[in-house]
Amino acid sequence: MSGDALNPAAVAQSVEDVHGDDRWMSQHTRFVQECKDAEPDVLFVGDSMIQLMQQYEVWRELFSPLHALNFAIGGDTTCNVLWRLQNGELENIRPKVVVLWVGTNNHQHTAEQVAGGILAIAKLLTSSLPKAKIVVLSLLPRGERPNPLREKNAAVNEFLLSWLPRLGRAQVLDVSGDFVHSDGAISPQDMFDFLHLTQTGYRTIAKPLSDLLLQILDEKPEEQPASLI
Repeated sequence: MSGDALNPAAVAQSVEDVHGDDRWMSQHTRFVQECKDAEPDVLFVGDSMIQLMQQYEVWRELFSPLHALNFAIGGDTTCNVLWRLQNGELENIRPKVVVLWVGTNNHQHTAEQVAGGILAIAKLLTSSLPKAKIVVLSLLPRGERPNPLREKNAAVNEFLLSWLPRLGRAQVLDVSGDFVHSDGAISPQDMFDFLHLTQTGYRTIAKPLSDLLLQILDEKPEEQPASLI
């Protein structure tokens, strides 16, 4: 498994302020501040795939009622999420479930390295939040037509399905299966830019995710299985 410090995708790293407005750090600081006041049952962490979900009705309808926080920043890699979680975004909160969705922006890393980076985040979450369950969402296919990045994301998912069950309190929820049509194309009705989801696309993934979260939240501690895999 590639989830150790020798893996470049598992090395915590902040985002360099190349544009000069320090927006990334400002968002991180806001999340750290939110930790001081909020008592979430569900924490969402990741990149723009999680961040943009908050802009759609599906968030207000299905996830906000679960006392959810959204700690996601567009463009983040596994390295950036690791840094944020190690620098205050888990302080003072004890969510029952963490939803993690990150990895599609790790362009400089191999599929095995990306999966190792996601595994490193899951390990950090299980050690920092010993009572929380971790739900890792599979990476989605991307691009209108078949391309190497689709193949890479599919390979990441295969590694995750093999590795994550060993953590005990982590599982993969595969949300990738409904977006590629029989001709190999992805519809702009699902992904407006063939990467980010539309409202229709979010509804496709939201139902299975919502069902799983409700199942976990409804479990009594003595009824919780050792593993959800």
